[in-house]
Amino acid sequence: MAITAQMVKELREKTGAGMMECKKALEHSGGDFNKAIEYLRQKGLATAQKKAGRSASEGIIASYIHMDKIGVMLELNCETDFVARNEEFRQLAKDIAMHIAASNPQYISKDDIPQEVIEKEKEIYKAQITGNKPPQVVEKIIEGKLEKFFEEMCLLNQPFIREPERKIGDLITEKIAKFGENIVVRRFVRFQVGQSE
Repeated sequence: MAITAQMVKELREKTGAGMMECKKALEHSGGDFNKAIEYLRQKGLATAQKKAGRSASEGIIASYIHMDKIGVMLELNCETDFVARNEEFRQLAKDIAMHIAASNPQYISKDDIPQEVIEKEKEIYKAQITGNKPPQVVEKIIEGKLEKFFEEMCLLNQPFIREPERKIGDLITEKIAKFGENIVVRRFVRFQVGQSE
């Protein structure tokens, strides 16, 4: 199938990828639009993983106030001041702050959860399992419950409130691929009126 300039333009508008990348994706997928998008996403994710270790010391502080009852402050970092001033980056920070207000995560990622908290959860799950199940079955059940716990407690594991099929970590990874820079949630704080420490 011949790849037309119009096809490249449409793919570029939909994905934000460069013209040459869009042309290559369409050629790779034989002109199939959906396969081309998938190809670009996979390529972007691979690029994003390479960038994840790079230092991110620029960025912004974003805030979100919900009905004067819940407030969030979030530090979202990137590598350059150029990206920090980008409207799309700022919108990402606002979206994440709003998500934190709604979903109340306790940690950024599962790496931030103290080991004793995880061990305590495992003990609770083990106590909940009834019947004489083989150890490997018990282990699988505990693993499943832990994944659910991480999804509830960790910002990066939570489904985004506006698009529940995507996790916050996925949103950030997509922007890393788009901007070509590492993006990191450095810290956040959430206040709620009447909530005790």
